Amino acid sequence: MADLLAGQGLAVRKVRPGIYALEPAVATPPARRPVQPEPEGAAPVDAIVVTAPYAASLGRAITLKRQAAYSLDAVSAEDIARLPAVNAAEALQLAPGVSLERHRGVGLYVSVRGLGPQFQNVLLNGRSVAMNDLVENGGFRGRQFRFEMLPADAIDRIEVAKTTTADMDEGALGGNIDVRTFRPLDQGRRAAISVRASVGQGDRADPSASGVWSWIDDSGRLGLLAAAVVDRRRIRNDRLYQTGWNLDRFTAVLGPGLYTPSRTRPTIELEDRRLISGDFALQWRPSAAWQTDVDLLLTRLNAHYDEFGLDIYPDDATVSAPRFVPGSQTVVGDTVQAGTIDNVRWMASRETSLNRHDLVAFGVHQRWSQGPWALEGDYAYSRARSYHPDGRGTVRARVAFFAPLRYDFGGGRHAGPTLATPVDYADPGQFVGQAFDYTWKDSRDTDEALKLDVTRTFGGELGKLSAGVEQRRRVRDYRRRDWILNTVVGAPLTGLGSSYYGHSPFSDFLAGTAGDLPRRWVAPNARVFYDRLFTSDVAVRPPSVSDLRNSFVVEEKIYSAYLRADFSSRWFGRTVDGDLGVRYAQTDQISKGVLSSGVDPIPAEWRKSYGNWLPSANLRIALAPDLLLRLGASRVVNRPNVVDNAPRITLARDTPTANGGNPDLDPFLATQLDVSLEWYFASGGALTGAVFDRRLDNYITAQNTFIQAPGRGEILLSTNVNGGDARIQGVEVAYSQTFKALPSPFDGLGVQGSLTLVRSRANYFAGDRVIRNALLGLSRTNYSLLAFYEHGRASVRLGYAWRGPYLATIGSSITAPSHVEAFGSLDGAASWRIDRQLTLSLEGVNLTDARKYVYGETRDQPMETHHWGRYLSARLRWAF
Repeated sequence: MADLLAGQGLAVRKVRPGIYALEPAVATPPARRPVQPEPEGAAPVDAIVVTAPYAASLGRAITLKRQAAYSLDAVSAEDIARLPAVNAAEALQLAPGVSLERHRGVGLYVSVRGLGPQFQNVLLNGRSVAMNDLVENGGFRGRQFRFEMLPADAIDRIEVAKTTTADMDEGALGGNIDVRTFRPLDQGRRAAISVRASVGQGDRADPSASGVWSWIDDSGRLGLLAAAVVDRRRIRNDRLYQTGWNLDRFTAVLGPGLYTPSRTRPTIELEDRRLISGDFALQWRPSAAWQTDVDLLLTRLNAHYDEFGLDIYPDDATVSAPRFVPGSQTVVGDTVQAGTIDNVRWMASRETSLNRHDLVAFGVHQRWSQGPWALEGDYAYSRARSYHPDGRGTVRARVAFFAPLRYDFGGGRHAGPTLATPVDYADPGQFVGQAFDYTWKDSRDTDEALKLDVTRTFGGELGKLSAGVEQRRRVRDYRRRDWILNTVVGAPLTGLGSSYYGHSPFSDFLAGTAGDLPRRWVAPNARVFYDRLFTSDVAVRPPSVSDLRNSFVVEEKIYSAYLRADFSSRWFGRTVDGDLGVRYAQTDQISKGVLSSGVDPIPAEWRKSYGNWLPSANLRIALAPDLLLRLGASRVVNRPNVVDNAPRITLARDTPTANGGNPDLDPFLATQLDVSLEWYFASGGALTGAVFDRRLDNYITAQNTFIQAPGRGEILLSTNVNGGDARIQGVEVAYSQTFKALPSPFDGLGVQGSLTLVRSRANYFAGDRVIRNALLGLSRTNYSLLAFYEHGRASVRLGYAWRGPYLATIGSSITAPSHVEAFGSLDGAASWRIDRQLTLSLEGVNLTDARKYVYGETRDQPMETHHWGRYLSARLRWAF
């Protein structure tokens, strides 16, 4: 715990097992971005005895927040270790204003104060880091960092800066999220090993192991640290979804202005995730004036994906010609909730892939100080690659029959729909072959940065002056190949042989959900189709024009410089400190890709340059010894998603749609204003509140238009444009306290919680539809509440995190938007310290078995149901 309270000038000394005393610490050089000293009016921190690790960790986070020169929230190692958090995103649920986006139950992306994942600036040990991509089904997310690549067991703390200083890397409209790994000189000589067994909806035990080893020499000047995580998780997600509700699909029967369902799909998604990660650190501090830090993180995640689907196409205009049966419709508002459609394609599919994600992050930091001068240099290199190993790309085999569909979505979002047909979809004799696809994707992201900072400290009201320069280069190289083979179209499935088909692996699809919907169906064997159809002659075919259009390279070169002044004074008898600064960032962008004219590929290249002046100011006023007022203002920039800048067009396989990039996009620019009031209790804990205002210029939104595609006819192309202004305003409240004044044994009780309320103002278009006051990924309400109890050897924690509904896609002129319904997860953990070294913990995620729901324009248009179930774990931890 030495690093927990280092900012207080205190060190931790063990008195006896479970009892720790705080005493003056030996002075050490400040960190790269030092926490500011307390204002003169702040109350002194008395020496205390710490008996509860989680409470001490909560105190550490409060100390970091109180001493920071800007608005900051933090989550520390003990918080992470004592809650069921597998990665950094899941740990961040404890931070006020942070909401989590789960992918099949795994925390993947985070949003801060209502702004989506692409608006966050994610750092690793203060450095920018390359980003892995979603290659499973060909999607990509651009600037959204996949937090699954940072396992929780390797993290010391996570800091979320919600206001900006001039020395911070530009790019965050939501928050600067800095993930800090363990440091040997902070940890001393210690080792810890943890083993865990977990079980989820897959009903098979998943093993996991992690360990941290730290060593320093007798002088305390040289330190080495190694941490490793090996984790396996098998996931089953039952998913019922449709691609949207279509407007005016059957006007000849229904008339205009009505929505009918589009492609609907019961799906069983299986994922076998195997992660191995290693973190290494070296610190050398030969004197108080000189310190060298070297960091290396290596992570590999292999995600074996296996999907069983039954696609139902009531809107198919390419293979069949569905006909709505007159008089069968039930209309609610503008939605045809029930009806019968003839000649519908029912397509059973099996999709498999091995999706490999590699991340390498290396950094060297050098600090030298002499008297009032300090010089710091930092070099960072990271490389992320998401790809399919040879022969393990996305394999999709599909077979179909044609029959009527009787549907009824009148049960609402939480009840399953009726999706019925007189044909037995579990009978392989009903099916004939459809197209076979094989897709290979390779996404490489490289991030390299070099920084130099100089600081001059003064003794008066001007505390210090800092200046620095940075050069950063980022390259996203995305390659995709698609082979679509039609040699078995129309062939009876049973005639191919019994090895070509089976059934979906479970008969209890979406158990507990009412409705007459498929529970088990025919499943083609994707690997057998692959072995037959993907021959060596097919493999050596040159890339098609479509393949070249789907591939791109985007390079960014960013040159920045800043000047920052820190000051401290007394105004009207109050201690006031803060900082003023300005940053300039010059961005040079090159986007390369291929366009086409008929069948001829045309290489294309776009160059774009822009510069931004980004002033910032932070003020902290000690209204009373335990009451702080903070004011913050800044101008910030957020560059477009890398894939949105790419000159590309990607055609959908099963629908007449496509999406493309726009290399001429301008960046987001925003003016940020923050005011917060923080009350710190003498007995420990805090009550804080903040109001914030974000005014966004050049807001980027989707634009939909129809184009002619060779061989496909008219398709709907979705791309991005700068669509005007937007504004986000919000209120944030957080409370945390350990009730140490209660009589024993109730003095081990504690709570922490937060509430964020956000509203948006924006008007933009989705085709010819106007979207009003709704931004993608913006939940108006988020809250979390955690209660804990620590006494003697026992510790119990129970937390609930809730996120309100939000807009997921904006739709188009002919399709409805989609909204994710509110979702809350109840997570808990209980531990028992067996002896001084050994602790047993029981953990659970999603204890209430909550499900995720998606709806369309209104709640009368159910779209998706996700059920990934509970995830329960038992863990043993040895500390030496």
